[in-house]
Amino acid sequence: MFYTQICDILGIKYPIIQGGMAWVATAELAAAVSNAGGLGIIGAGNAPGSFVREQIRKAKKLTDKPFGVNVMLMSPFVDEVIDVICEEGVDVITTGAGNPGKYIERLKNLGIKVVPVVSSVALAKRMEKEGVDAIVAEGTESGGHIGELTTMALVPQVVDAVSIPVIAAGGIADGRGFIAALALGACGVQIGTRFICASECTAHENYKKAILQAGDRDAVVTGRPTGHPVRVLKNKLTRQFELLEKNHAPVEELERLGTGKLKAAVVDGDVEYGSVMAGQIAGLVNEIKPAAKIIEDILEQAKEVLEKVRGKM
Repeated sequence: MFYTQICDILGIKYPIIQGGMAWVATAELAAAVSNAGGLGIIGAGNAPGSFVREQIRKAKKLTDKPFGVNVMLMSPFVDEVIDVICEEGVDVITTGAGNPGKYIERLKNLGIKVVPVVSSVALAKRMEKEGVDAIVAEGTESGGHIGELTTMALVPQVVDAVSIPVIAAGGIADGRGFIAALALGACGVQIGTRFICASECTAHENYKKAILQAGDRDAVVTGRPTGHPVRVLKNKLTRQFELLEKNHAPVEELERLGTGKLKAAVVDGDVEYGSVMAGQIAGLVNEIKPAAKIIEDILEQAKEVLEKVRGKM
């Protein structure tokens, strides 16, 4: 019922892509999402190529379905990560924090689909000219590094500006958000925060509990003065950021404060002084369940939404 153009392009059953969250999106989660009919993504983050190779090979043992790797283009290991992806024959890469242009021809020659994440119409147009296969238009509601435009405003403008498929991201966690994204012209959705609370996600239980306990106003933005703002859940770390920003601390001091804090939260479970990256949709997440059940529930609710709309027409 919800089979779209992006399903053909990526070789998946449902137009649901799991966000490539650093430290969170491991082989276990990616494989679970892919096995459930979506597209699982391994988050490379700032990890070296050896780690990414290990994750790819683990995912291949857990699923025979297509999966991808998210490449953070600001990573110091980006070139070796691209080499690993090409050598291991990954199906798809998504990219963030930069322009993947220098790698596109090599990747596409190997049959690897390239899907960059963008936060503006201008970047979307540029990526289309570079020859990418599709685009993820991500609104500021999302967790982690963010742009300025909301999903509601960004997605239809990107859809109107390019001819390649657009995947909506940011503030989507259930069937209502899924249908809304399709109504805006997207042919699929990328979901991050909801999948953190998948049973297969290896993130620390404290991290998951922080999301389950979050309210509608708990996801805040830190680090705007650095030029790379990040949305996280309020805690003692965000209060430190707030104080430094209020006192106009140097950018270098803000960057030092944030270094290593995502791993502290995801791996070590420090949800007080760690960076608990999560989107504004965190308040809608109230249960840990298998990735397959998350996808099933999204699609079932989406059908119910459509039936209600049709009944009122």
